[in-house]
This record gives sequence, C-alpha cells and structure tokens, in this order.
Amino acid sequence: MLARPNYLWLGMEITYYGHSCFGIAFGKTSLLIDPFIRSNPAAAHVAVDALEPTHILLTHGHADHVEDAEEISLRCGAPIVAGFEVCNWFGALGVEQLMPMNHGGVVGLGGGDFRVRSVAAVHSSTMPDGAAGGEAMGFVIESGGGSRIYCAGDTALTMEMELIGRHWPVDLAILPIGDCYTMGVADACIAANMVSCKQIIGCHYDTFPPIEIDRDAATAQFAASGCVLDLLEIGQSISIT
Repeated sequence: MLARPNYLWLGMEITYYGHSCFGIAFGKTSLLIDPFIRSNPAAAHVAVDALEPTHILLTHGHADHVEDAEEISLRCGAPIVAGFEVCNWFGALGVEQLMPMNHGGVVGLGGGDFRVRSVAAVHSSTMPDGAAGGEAMGFVIESGGGSRIYCAGDTALTMEMELIGRHWPVDLAILPIGDCYTMGVADACIAANMVSCKQIIGCHYDTFPPIEIDRDAATAQFAASGCVLDLLEIGQSISIT
C-alpha cells in the first residue's frame, strides 16, 4: 500500500475548507481558492470572519466557487485573481482589488512568494446572477522555492493536462473527483498521470447528493493507478514548518 503523502517538503501550508475551497500559505502570502463556505452545511464550523487571505483565486463563476469572495475581499482587501469576465462582475459589485487574467497568463503574487499560471479547464462558467462568466480555468501555483501545485478547478479530463505534465510537472495536484459535474475518480486517476503527479488531494465531492463518492473505493482506485489520494477533513490543515 502506498504511504499517505508527506507535504513538508513543499514548504507550504494547505488547509481544506470544504467542497473546492483551499487555503495555501507560503512566506507572507496566503491564497484562498474558490471560497464557498457559508452555504456549505459541512463547513459550518469554519470561521469565515477569521480568514485573512492576501489573495483570492477563483477558477470560474459558479456560486459554489465564488459565494464568499466578495465579502472576504472587501473585508481584508485581498485582490480577486480570476478570469477577465469574473473580475468584471465583481468590479460591478464594488470590489476594487482585482487581478484579471486569462488562459496562458502568469502573474506574480506576494513579491515572489507565488507565481500563478492560468491553465485550461473544460467546464461552464456562469455567475450567480446568470451573467456570463467567461471560460473556466485551473491554476498551476508555483512557490518561491519552486514547488508546484496544480489546482484543476472544475474540469473534465482534457488533453491540455498533458501540457502541464510536459512543461510544468507538479508536486501535488488538487483534482475534482465527484463525477456528474466534473471528472469522476477514474478520469481523475488518468489526469494525475497526465500531469505527472502521484500525490493527489481530492475536492468537489460529497457536498451534494449527485457528487457523493465511496471514499474507500476512490482511495483504492488511485492506489491501483500508482497514486496516493488524500481526502482531507474540512478545517484540517497540513502544517508545514
């Protein structure tokens, strides 16, 4: 049996806030990805008011990925890093700290703590009020120390993932595994090998009935493909010193 992954060598701290929401901290910079917490009953114990990210990354416009972004950005001044259309929508709400980007773009965050590359995701993107949200995206997040995390966002399996494995191989991948609206476990196993990554954190599962999974079966399926799947508890942090 493959061992549970050890993230200490990444030099980052990763916290899971439920569904597809993660915090990633390195140096003085802390990223909050796809904040959907207040309307997620399973994350009721997460103190949204205590979150103090320096940047908020959004993969697309669906409510279950952007719900808390406006509130958190306005409260702590964290720029929203997202697709052009998503940023425009938040700008119309009065959010002033915005960093729009699009596929293929790379931005530096935190004075060199992170570089974030926008990569393709195959998924729809509609804002909570029905406005068009541009195209969905994923992120390849590189720390100042050179370690890379691939946050796929909501996506189907796509050949674009081979580009990541070929040019920006990652140390850790956060992949959706709930099926129905995104990849399921079988396709996520293929995706892990396409991006040349053996250490996987699952997301976008169990929040709603259509995306409930058999956790033991999912873990075994990843192991059979030569990968380690970690299913974090909501609120769990992997402390890195």
